[in-house]
Amino acid sequence: MEAARPKVTPLTRPTRTRSHVPPLGVRPTPDGGIDVAVLASHAHGVELCLVDVVDPDKDQHDPDRYTERRITLDGPTYGVWHGHVANVSPGQRYGFRVHGPWDPGAGMRHNPAKLLLDPYARGIEGEVAYVPATLGGGAGDDGGPDEQDSLPYVPHAVVIPAEQGPRSSQRPRVPWADTVVYEAHVRGLTLLHPEVPEELRGTYAGLAHPAVIEHLTSLGVTTLELLPIHASTAEPWLAGRGLTNYWGYSTMGFFAPHPAYATAAAREAGPAAVLDEVRGMVHLLHEAGIEVILDVVYNHTCEGGDDALHLSWRGLDNTLYYLHDGGTPARLADVTGTGNTLDFRRTRVVQMALDSLRYWAEVVGVDGYRFDLAVTLGRDHDGYNPDHPFLSALRTDPVLSGLKLVAEPWDVGPGGWRTGRFPAPMAEWNDRFRNAARSFWLEAARAGSHGAPMHGLRELTTRLAGSADLFGHSDPPLMRGPVASVNYVTAHDGFTLADLVAFDHKHNEANGEDNRDGTDDNRSWNHGVEGHTPEGDDATTEPWSAVVPLRRRSQRNLLATLLLAAGTPMITAGDEMGRSQGGNNNAYAQDTAISWVDWDLDTADRELLATARYLVGLRSEHAALRAESFFLGSPRPGEHHPDLLWFGTDGVLMDAEAWAVDGRRLIQMLRPGPGDDEADVLCVLHGGLEDVVLTLPEPLEGAGPWQRVWSSTWDTPDGPEQADEEETPGTALVESLSVEVFVARR
Repeated sequence: MEAARPKVTPLTRPTRTRSHVPPLGVRPTPDGGIDVAVLASHAHGVELCLVDVVDPDKDQHDPDRYTERRITLDGPTYGVWHGHVANVSPGQRYGFRVHGPWDPGAGMRHNPAKLLLDPYARGIEGEVAYVPATLGGGAGDDGGPDEQDSLPYVPHAVVIPAEQGPRSSQRPRVPWADTVVYEAHVRGLTLLHPEVPEELRGTYAGLAHPAVIEHLTSLGVTTLELLPIHASTAEPWLAGRGLTNYWGYSTMGFFAPHPAYATAAAREAGPAAVLDEVRGMVHLLHEAGIEVILDVVYNHTCEGGDDALHLSWRGLDNTLYYLHDGGTPARLADVTGTGNTLDFRRTRVVQMALDSLRYWAEVVGVDGYRFDLAVTLGRDHDGYNPDHPFLSALRTDPVLSGLKLVAEPWDVGPGGWRTGRFPAPMAEWNDRFRNAARSFWLEAARAGSHGAPMHGLRELTTRLAGSADLFGHSDPPLMRGPVASVNYVTAHDGFTLADLVAFDHKHNEANGEDNRDGTDDNRSWNHGVEGHTPEGDDATTEPWSAVVPLRRRSQRNLLATLLLAAGTPMITAGDEMGRSQGGNNNAYAQDTAISWVDWDLDTADRELLATARYLVGLRSEHAALRAESFFLGSPRPGEHHPDLLWFGTDGVLMDAEAWAVDGRRLIQMLRPGPGDDEADVLCVLHGGLEDVVLTLPEPLEGAGPWQRVWSSTWDTPDGPEQADEEETPGTALVESLSVEVFVARR
């Protein structure tokens, strides 16, 4: 028996056809109608379905809530079905039904029983119901097309008013050398913020509240990187466990903002109001001088593997949108670890991604993008190609080429690790920096504490100097410079900074996968005791009295390494004030206190925040710490001193023999200030387990004596009162596992 379905009114043709093919999507026209175009190159027919809510009191998934009007589109013209429909206003819900071959063995999954979401939908209403009508990849129990109508169980696209430009007249356009990135989750950053009104917490509007902006600006953040805000939904197996894809890496629509992050008032008013709230958020952040870049997921969709959801792309043009393995029967190829991969060998897939990027830049006003699993976007028939059409388009497009573009330079496919191999002007997440910093300060120290040899200084100094070995291979050489290296110690994926120093092992039990998920390569150190101080325990008693102060110093060491290095630093939200996830290093499914930023700060949290603010301010104050080009190791034109100098414990320049000494754990990095008016900065990094008396290098010609301005042994950036402005003599005591910063002013 056929399942209950909404009342259907068939309309055989569009009310007026046009000879040209409009842009993909559904757009209002000045005459009060809409232009419609959807790609379905293997279909035999496509219907536009106008969905009306006739009984709003009924449940969202009750078929009697809706009626449906069907309009047969013209086409196909180059694979596109299209038409013009009169008397359709913004706010109208709609979807598509596609008629064509059902042959899963050949990759064909056309099923008119399924209402399909427009890939170009600017607004989305409703949620997925994980029921047989939406699951199984559109197949029934017998392998044929499932005949259950999915209309009541899927989100609906919504017509949005004609596009407008962004509210901000000008972007902040922060130079890369001055950029400090802050990676945050829209909901998680503000949900617990006591100064944000309750109705704004966890929303786009809350993100732009003055209290949040004040925190960002006082920290010195220039660029806010948001985890995905494209409309998304949870994977069926997560929903079955009562969990959700909290991070949002499960895209349902590349043009529509995720409605759950909007205020209740905006959601009630509809998708146009949700979009307007996002545009308002970007505008207010711009007014404060803060850029907004989006983490975008064009490598796969929420539809999962062959037997998972049937919501949009799978029913429209499965063999065009998705990468297949070339076998018989055809199966989806998966180089993303999600069950499917969008096929960037296809022109129309490249077009969809570029159209989406331009939309968010031109209509919403965002300042750039971080591309999740970006190797997938640059892989052609022969593997990863830095001259792939998509990457070439990013470099040359008049809208996109001037934005901040950041690649996550890996995926799980063949040849999937490509750090340093993306073309200018793209920057990249530098996992080698993360690993080097963690290994030097934590992994090696933990090994040393058990009598094993220590290592990692040469790798660390290469990262401190901007990773020219990775990013110096552009064409022409050295074109990108160290700013192409987005340096990070933590990110959304993995331990937080506080957990790095409190756990030797991951603790992901809350994810429901028996702690099997998440990486085991954490390079962390619990400093002798697993976990944070239990509630009610006194941190001044054993074993905590020895462990806790050293953990706090290790956090300061890692922050200093991040913020004093050449390259573009990225701070993960909450790290600057001790946020913990309880040892969970894969909190993607945790829309709980595990993931939310806790703004209830104790004394240690406030001290760490003050330290983070000071270090970012130190970077901003001294041009020597903001290198725009790779170091030469010799004087630049017009300069008198080499642009980077390395010294040993004896204050003598390091030579090849000194660099060859295995087990060295202390280095002095001297970064001369560019020009005659800029101060020189000396950074001492000591990863050994014994205190050392070192000889400071002689100040450079024209510079005053060295002054110690910061030490990671200080709980607060003020440090000991007597050290504030005192001149440091030619030798200095450097405690084990510490960073010291000296400045010589001209």
